[in-house]
Amino acid sequence: MSSSRSDADRMRRRELYDAATGVAGPRLLPWTTPDGNPCYLSTDGRGYLSTLADSIEAVQLGMGEELLEHAREALAPGARALSATEYRWLASRLAEALTDALRVAESRGQRIPDPQEEAAEHV
Repeated sequence: MSSSRSDADRMRRRELYDAATGVAGPRLLPWTTPDGNPCYLSTDGRGYLSTLADSIEAVQLGMGEELLEHAREALAPGARALSATEYRWLASRLAEALTDALRVAESRGQRIPDPQEEAAEHV
């Protein structure tokens, strides 16, 4: 599991990279509207909402890691068998964590500069 210090270090490195490469544009946020639609922020990668989104992403990923550890322990050989309700709860939380992780991956992937576009800019 990552420590909060390493999460903060990763966020800071990403902010520096974004600033150095000039990455800007709409950012997929780690939350949705009340009716489930994605939320976007027009940003240059700095500012309060970007920092809040980075912090929420770090919390979501950290919670996913903890949940995965719990699931591995629950499914390990010799572990106490869970009830159907407990397995359903675990499966629901794992699905939520996977949804969060995929949204974070999509958001971060959208902010990776396209090498072909970068090459064209330097020609």
